[in-house]
Order: sequence, then C-alpha cells, then structure tokens
Amino acid sequence: MIYINEDSLAIVLQDYSESKGWFKSDEQITSIAKAGEGNMNVVLRVTTNLRSIIVKQSRPFVQKYQNIPAPIERIAVEHTFYKSIQNSSINHYTPNIFGFDPESFILVMEDLGDCDDMSFIYQDRTISDQHFNKLITIISGIHGTLPPSDFPDNIKMRELNHQHIFILPFLTDNGFSLDDIQPGLQQLSMPYKEDVILKRQVTSIGEKYLSNGQTLLHGDYYPGSWMSKNDSLYIIDPEFGFIGFPEFDLGVMAAHLIMATDDSSFIERIEKTYPKPIDIELLKKIAGIEIMRRLIGLAQLPLNRTLAEKTLLLQMSKNMILS
Repeated sequence: MIYINEDSLAIVLQDYSESKGWFKSDEQITSIAKAGEGNMNVVLRVTTNLRSIIVKQSRPFVQKYQNIPAPIERIAVEHTFYKSIQNSSINHYTPNIFGFDPESFILVMEDLGDCDDMSFIYQDRTISDQHFNKLITIISGIHGTLPPSDFPDNIKMRELNHQHIFILPFLTDNGFSLDDIQPGLQQLSMPYKEDVILKRQVTSIGEKYLSNGQTLLHGDYYPGSWMSKNDSLYIIDPEFGFIGFPEFDLGVMAAHLIMATDDSSFIERIEKTYPKPIDIELLKKIAGIEIMRRLIGLAQLPLNRTLAEKTLLLQMSKNMILS
C-alpha cells in the first residue's frame, strides 16, 4: 500500500501511477501540492507535463481531525457514486474519474481547475438564481439515478455522521466548549440541549437517517461540496452517499441556504422547483436539525453571525423540527 502526501517523492508516485496505467507513456510529474483544505481525506494536485489531476486518498481517520476515526473504505463509496452517474444527464457536473486503487484507497480524477467551493455564500448572504436552479437540477438528477444493486450501504460513514448531526450537538456536556467559538454561545445553546421534546424528535429523525431507502443520495449536499467556476458548477465529495430518502439532501441544502441568507422561503422554493413530490414536513425537520447542529455542534461553519442572529436562527430551526 502506498501513502501519499504533499511531500511524496515524485518518482515514487510516478512509478506507482505508471504501474496502474494512469499515465501516458510520455507523461512526467512536474509538481505535487496540497489541493485545498480537505477535511476528510488527503487531496493532492499532481501536475505533469501534459495535465493536472487530483489524487485523493482516504485514511482510517478524519484528515483534519486525526483523533476522530473514520471508515477508510469511504473512498470506494465515492468511486461507486461517480460510476453510478457517469451515464446520467448530470455527469458533466462531476469530475471525470481516471483511476481507482481499492487496495491503497486512492481515487484519481479530473482537476476542475480554478474553482472555489461555495462557502462564500455565508459571507455574501445571497445565492444567484442561476446557481440555485443548477443545484436543483443536479440533486434531482442524482436522486433520479438508478444505483447499482450492490451500492454500499455506507453504514459506518452514516453512523459517524449520525453522531455529529443527531447526537453530539444535543448533549449538555460533549466536551466541546461553544464559548471557544463565540462567547455566550454555550449558554445560548443550553435550552435546546435540555429540551426533551425537541431531542425526542431529533432522535426519531436520526433513526430514519440510519434506515435504508430507495433513492441515491449525495449525503453531504452543502456549500463545501458545491464548486463554482464562473458560470459553471460542479459537485464533489459524495463519500457520505447512500440509498436513503431525498428529503435528507434537500433539507441539508435548504438549511445552508437559510443560514447564508436568513431567508426561510428557500424551503418553499425547493418544494416548487424540485420535480418530484416530497414530504415537506420531513424536509423542514431535516433543515431545522442541520441548522441547529451547525450552530451548536462540533461541525462549525465560516458563519460570521452575532448571538442575536444565531438566536433567531435557533428559534427558527426549533420551529422547523417541531413542525
């Protein structure tokens, strides 16, 4: 098994890639660099004399927080997801796949170039109609794709995600001080962490998340997985993908658009724009849980909001969860 990082010797990666048949006969590596601030995996931009590619490897932990274990086979889920949609109408919204090594947990794919993830909407506090409509087109295309019968259940990744969405944010003492993020946030969070009725509803939705469904999901459909380049938009990082219920992806999408813009009408916009009937109450509950866990949980966002603004968002999210 080969381990990669930005300090990898080019000759080692060169020989490895040639042995896998991923390089052309006259292709030589000219540079290796870290490709952005990946949270889950090692992600490198490998430049050759002919092109630039992305080489991604999963490890048995979260790359950004290496004390948190994570299923190493998540890269295989990502590969299967991309393969599932390669013949669909939305395949041009995802990077092309050049190679996969299941033994070393390495995925090689197209370099999308000078792209930015759409976390900028948290600062801009707006999203264009064009981007919104493309996001709906993409997610409806994903949901409309018939996955292979052997698509991984990805239960270990779901269990990891379940802890961070439905469990840890709602513990009164989870070992994470919110005041380190923003003074006063810990006190603001306590009424929600101590609300038995709220937590019972969250637990119920969490059990549904862990159950099997019938729809191919991206599993992490938020601005960090949306890449924009001029008028183009791409979707990456489907390692949390699984076969579930469409309201999960749509609720997560709605939550982040609401947090970015303070506009709750995105729930109705999604319902009207998404081409198939959905359970709008379930979508609201997912959106409310996602908003709440991003404000009072461990997975914080680059969201510059006052305590007063977060108070309103938390009240809104509670109403969604208990709708």
